[in-house]
Amino acid sequence: MELHEPYELAGQPAGGWLDPAPYLRGVAWLDSEGRPVRADPDDVMRLPWDTGERAALPIGMRIEFLARGATAVELRYRARVPAEGEALHDLAHTFALWQGEECLTETTVTPHEEGHVRIQLPRSTGSFTIHPPESQAPVVVGVRGVGGAIEPVGRRPRWLVHGDSITEGWWSTRPAHSWPAVAGRRLGLDTVNLGYAGGGRGELAIAEQLARLPADVLTLAFGTNCWSAPFSVPLMYETLLAFVRLVRQGHPTTPLLLVSPLLHPEAEETPNALGATLTELRTALEDAARTLMAEGDGHLRLLLGHGLLTPDHLADGLHPTDEGHALLGAAVAEALAPYVPEPPREDSRGLRAVRRERG
Repeated sequence: MELHEPYELAGQPAGGWLDPAPYLRGVAWLDSEGRPVRADPDDVMRLPWDTGERAALPIGMRIEFLARGATAVELRYRARVPAEGEALHDLAHTFALWQGEECLTETTVTPHEEGHVRIQLPRSTGSFTIHPPESQAPVVVGVRGVGGAIEPVGRRPRWLVHGDSITEGWWSTRPAHSWPAVAGRRLGLDTVNLGYAGGGRGELAIAEQLARLPADVLTLAFGTNCWSAPFSVPLMYETLLAFVRLVRQGHPTTPLLLVSPLLHPEAEETPNALGATLTELRTALEDAARTLMAEGDGHLRLLLGHGLLTPDHLADGLHPTDEGHALLGAAVAEALAPYVPEPPREDSRGLRAVRRERG
């Protein structure tokens, strides 16, 4: 059963609401108002405007908890709901409840700018994950158990994943179906999705932000948009060298997996405005990775992207279908598995402490 009441109808909410911060996962930074964001709020002006816009969406943010007798969990949230007549106004809010590799239920509610949702739980003391909707940027401001207690799960190894719209999860039908979510579940990682639609062009300010974030594992999966940006072959080679070297200033020995661009049939043999095909740009990126490894980066690994998917796995000739995301997630998980550290981290550096007034 679903319960959803906008604040203006519900009046003052009942007691028992808990600070959501200990339950949030997949969070890189908080802005001055406590909203999860995916770029450093103090450094966002150095980023391209489109990357800054995408970074405001809480892609990959999740709520994870243990149920101690609770039969349901409730979330208080705020969301940006477009005005009537605007694009996405009628897009429903769907909250997906997962346990391990299984989606247990989905709760869909009418969008409201302020409200709360109740999600029924099975009888289990195991770890649960809630994937909230992403497109309307909901901000969870309170959680509570119904019929019993809930508590945060322990900290998992932190995985920073940087890329473009494919990493952000475009054309996956649910947030939990994106390839970073698939790989993170399989490996038991706290996945922080730093994929930006239209981005992933080797922006060096992003490399510096990655260097400042705590991480146990890193993955870089960009280069496709460098075909349309456009990049030349020498520029692609030098950009990859510079990007990784900047990341290494903050993570000199952190395992780093580089995934080269996936198949993009339209671009493979088509020269861009600077005369480079995607095949040539991919080769330049892979050659740069091999140069870094030859120079002594023993913690860098390369996953060749071209052969991971076929045209049948592409929804629009570029972005993977759910099946494509699942295959890509499995391939990344297999490549990363030997390098997932133990034990998990216990800190959450990178989050700026934010005090919020409570009514």
